[in-house]
Amino acid sequence: MPRYEIIIYWSQADEAFIAEVPELPGCAADGKTYKEALANVEIIIQEWIETAKDLGRPIPARAAPLPSLNSPDSPFTPLRRAYRDG
Repeated sequence: MPRYEIIIYWSQADEAFIAEVPELPGCAADGKTYKEALANVEIIIQEWIETAKDLGRPIPARAAPLPSLNSPDSPFTPLRRAYRDG
C-alpha cells in the first residue's frame, strides 16, 4: 500500500483528534487520542483505496516527500544557521 501524508490536529469543536489525508479527497478519521486517530485513518485509507478500485477511479500517487529537517533544502536551514551562528 502506498504511504500518504497524514495531518493530525486537535479539533476543539469535535473534541477529538482529526486525521486527514490530503492526497485522498474526503479521507479523514477522528479519535479520542492521537494514536486512535492515526489507527482509524489507516483503516480509512485502505477502505478509500478499495472503494476507488471497485469504482474504477484513479488512485492518487503519493505526494513527493517533504525535505528532511536536516536537508540543505529544508525551509528551516536558515533558522538553524541563525541559531547556530548566534
